[in-house]
Amino acid sequence: MASGDDRALAPDDLDGSGLRVAIVRARWNENVVKRLDEGVRRGLTDLGVTEIEDASVPGCFEIPFACRAVALSGRFDAIVTIGAVIRGETTHYELVSEEAARGVQQVQLETGVPVAFGLVTVENMRQALARAAGPGGHNVGEEAALVAVEMARLNERFTP
Repeated sequence: MASGDDRALAPDDLDGSGLRVAIVRARWNENVVKRLDEGVRRGLTDLGVTEIEDASVPGCFEIPFACRAVALSGRFDAIVTIGAVIRGETTHYELVSEEAARGVQQVQLETGVPVAFGLVTVENMRQALARAAGPGGHNVGEEAALVAVEMARLNERFTP
């Protein structure tokens, strides 16, 4: 998801009514994740999604496994992931962010359940909070909610 004016806009007629969406969230960096979660719920609610279920995992590295379990349950039309990976003094940042992204992509391609990537991967807490703003601001979680609904509808349209 891009920042600034480069962000993709959701279609005007996007409707999530009747969709079942799971939110898979990391508990690490909870102050950022809580704000992302508020954004996801705001986005889903605004699109008419009422069936929302949560799955919580320790950190972003565990998100792909949880997404796979959720997708294989057959109970959800889409999954939204949220978490925050903030660069530190070691290569841990690269390992976690790259493997989380790779794992999420693998899950959606292997299961056919869309997984929206709502993880913020940033240099510092200031950048993380800027990407987890309240209503009317830039919130990656809210953007991921829109992606999840749009991709679930695309999946309905093209999957036999």
